[in-house]
Amino acid sequence: MDDNHLGEFLRARRARLRPGDVSMASHGVRRVAGLRREEVAVLAGVNADYYTRLEQGRERHPSPQVLDALSRALLLDPDARAHLHRLAGVSPAGHDSLHATERVSPALRQLMDGYPHTPAFVMSRTLDLLAANALADALYAPFAPADNLARMTFLDPAGRQFYRDWDRAAQATVANLRQASGFDPEHPRLRHLVDTLTEHSAAFRRLWAQHTVRGKTQDAKQLLHPDVGPLSLTYQSFDVRDAPGQQLVIYHAEPASPSAHALTLLGTLHASEKRDPSGAAAR
Repeated sequence: MDDNHLGEFLRARRARLRPGDVSMASHGVRRVAGLRREEVAVLAGVNADYYTRLEQGRERHPSPQVLDALSRALLLDPDARAHLHRLAGVSPAGHDSLHATERVSPALRQLMDGYPHTPAFVMSRTLDLLAANALADALYAPFAPADNLARMTFLDPAGRQFYRDWDRAAQATVANLRQASGFDPEHPRLRHLVDTLTEHSAAFRRLWAQHTVRGKTQDAKQLLHPDVGPLSLTYQSFDVRDAPGQQLVIYHAEPASPSAHALTLLGTLHASEKRDPSGAAAR
């Protein structure tokens, strides 16, 4: 990875905007896509040479005020704005560890097990699945192994069948992973994961280069499980306060809907697979 993460992000986001997006007139022939550096500098109210140094990595300590101005100039949403601040090392959360801990507390595991009718799991910022309840295990059973949502999406053959709208799932996954890079771009786990995905997936390489940033909060999921068919689910995610970097994700189906019935069937099938022919729980 290039160690000029701040400049790389600024260049990528500048390239995504056109003069019309920011109500600027376009003058002359444009050799590259996107706004010119000078145009971003004007929009942000900073010196053009100073902005150039930021992109080139010759200036790495912009003030919070400059970062706010650049966020407005580049039309960054809240997730991307926070990411920019973290890359510059000025966000209050900018020095959080990417992996404070990978150990999921017994109390949290017990909480997840208390949701027998809905999938629940804990993941890290790099989308490693750290713990899951029985129904989440059943939901992700098509993957071998169900270890990391990014690897599962891009490298496991099951991914393109499991996610009914694979393109949307892929975009969201990369945006979530890109947010993780703002906390610690050089973390060994992140570097290894991104290197592996970059080497083996052209789709990942293309999306990673776009520098889209988005946190996992809530969204709809359209899935296709080989055992129970289509599933239309929503999810909510919650930060684990005593384990920074961990998120609890809970999936939900509309009550009495076909997806709710499918989840019930999935739980029953999964429980049956865990039992031996005598009916005792498998060890």
